[in-house]
Amino acid sequence: MEKELSQILSEAANAMGIALGKGEFSLFAAYYGELLAWNNKINLVSVKSDRDIIIKHFIDSLTLLPYIKDNTCRVLDIGSGAGFPGIPLKIAVNSLKVFLLESSRKKTSFLKHVIRSLALTDAVVIHNRAEFLMEDETCRAFFQIVTSRATFKLPEFLRMGAFFLAPKGSLIAMKGKISDQELTEAAEMSHSLGLEYIESHDLTLPITGDFRRIIIYKKLAL
Repeated sequence: MEKELSQILSEAANAMGIALGKGEFSLFAAYYGELLAWNNKINLVSVKSDRDIIIKHFIDSLTLLPYIKDNTCRVLDIGSGAGFPGIPLKIAVNSLKVFLLESSRKKTSFLKHVIRSLALTDAVVIHNRAEFLMEDETCRAFFQIVTSRATFKLPEFLRMGAFFLAPKGSLIAMKGKISDQELTEAAEMSHSLGLEYIESHDLTLPITGDFRRIIIYKKLAL
């Protein structure tokens, strides 16, 4: 499976203009193994085929890379779950400083285990809920990138993300299909939160053809 994993990852990454080396492929293979082992115990992800983790989680997470311009910035992944998109981003760009925010104790145990097993540096697990972490003033405007993968409705994500996001930073929502009502509500509240809509990108994942939409906002400068 490691050979197939590397091949699929390589082809998809090349199509997105992302360079992955042998070291990254080895880390993804190790991450894949840990996901399968732990998934039998705590149900981290839905796996219907051997390729699901590779395409629907690894490759899906890497779709954010073209929109991260500073490879040394602090990235907050809200509702990280089994580590998506934060850990794949960290594997692909080791210089990123990644913070994984997750409320489930079992999932935070898994995330800490993966970080130790893969010897990832500048990767921090935060066991908390976003709304409770917003009570910590040291986290206000601390991150240059704030992202989340389909964990919240867009208006709720904007409200939370605006607190954590530094001026001129990027808030990046990873969504599937999204209703016009959700987009309208987000547009109506964005300026009051100090956010400016920048762009959105529709894409389909390789092999599965699953639809994804990436929506990007910028935090206005003070």
